[in-house]
Amino acid sequence: MTATLVLADGRTFQGESFGASGETMGEVVFNTSMSGYQEILTDPSYCGQLVVMTYPLIGNYGVNPEDYESEKPHLRGFIIKELSSIHSNWRSRGSLDDFLKERNVIGIQGIDTRALTRHIREKGAQQAIISTESNDIPALLQKVSSAPGLEGRDLVKEVTCKAPYDWTEGEWEIFGGKTVIKNPPELPNGKELFVVAYDFGIKRNILRKLKQSGCRVRVVPAHTSAEEVLALNPDGVFLSNGPGDPEGVPYAMEAVKKLIGKVPLFAICLGHQIVSLALGGKTYKLRFGHHGGNQPVMNLATRKVEITSQNHGFAVDAKSMPAGLEMASINLNDQTVEGIRRKDLSILSVQYHPEASPGPCDSDYLFEEFVQMMKAR
Repeated sequence: MTATLVLADGRTFQGESFGASGETMGEVVFNTSMSGYQEILTDPSYCGQLVVMTYPLIGNYGVNPEDYESEKPHLRGFIIKELSSIHSNWRSRGSLDDFLKERNVIGIQGIDTRALTRHIREKGAQQAIISTESNDIPALLQKVSSAPGLEGRDLVKEVTCKAPYDWTEGEWEIFGGKTVIKNPPELPNGKELFVVAYDFGIKRNILRKLKQSGCRVRVVPAHTSAEEVLALNPDGVFLSNGPGDPEGVPYAMEAVKKLIGKVPLFAICLGHQIVSLALGGKTYKLRFGHHGGNQPVMNLATRKVEITSQNHGFAVDAKSMPAGLEMASINLNDQTVEGIRRKDLSILSVQYHPEASPGPCDSDYLFEEFVQMMKAR
């Protein structure tokens, strides 16, 4: 079946449909990861977006239940160069094509993804539509022009949990040809640190990392008030990743303002932007964002470079950072802010994803830093 991709600026691509059929709209962005498509598909941070994979062959190792980062895909559509005709891996439980069909995700393949990626880099991320129902370009372009962008929208409400829950699963590993869950580490006197994690679109591997670090974890919805969190008497609070514009979730910023100085905070991605706003900083939209597993970040304290996994379209304005706030790391590609600290207030905050999935594990140590920060407090 023919599929058509039309960008808001009129650029058009014709390809073949895979996954579900129909029409879908969202902001088109590109991801530079060579693998990890299943984790990308189920990352809630992609809510409201059409994702282009720059690696040319996708689907070759199939899909499996262990690699979900949430219960279902949250992106609006999937764009690739070529869908593998076979899926070959001992962990595979099905094909990517069937996975997308079953979950009603529209895909388009057979287009020049390199040309599309170059176009996004030059013109910026923008709204687009994928359709298997029509190739009437003017009509599709009119639909795109009336679609809302990401700025100012609250996409967190679409992906956050409906009620609090406890997370009990640690990290998994491959052992004896099977996927097994690691046992959490034994702690002195059996005492676990209690972490309340705000779900702005949280990934499962973040929760696994917290559990594996010796924490008891309760996940709460994004609209949970600071008073409700403090009433739980946590040792620390985690602010998760999530989709869209941090200024679209003012209720989260107000809650964080009341938590600052009361309890240690560890923030990732959207959580990093929210805590920066709560401290008096500002954010802005990047031209095409950072999406992929090969972003170089320099730790300004050690001068060491870490290769990081990232997925965000907004960033903290370095010039807006208030006095007393330490810039902890920067992106070596464009010098954007990648991390901040306030040691006196026990705040650790990074723009990138130390939990990876997919991506490198260079920044894994940050979870242990959060643990030590809670113990010191």
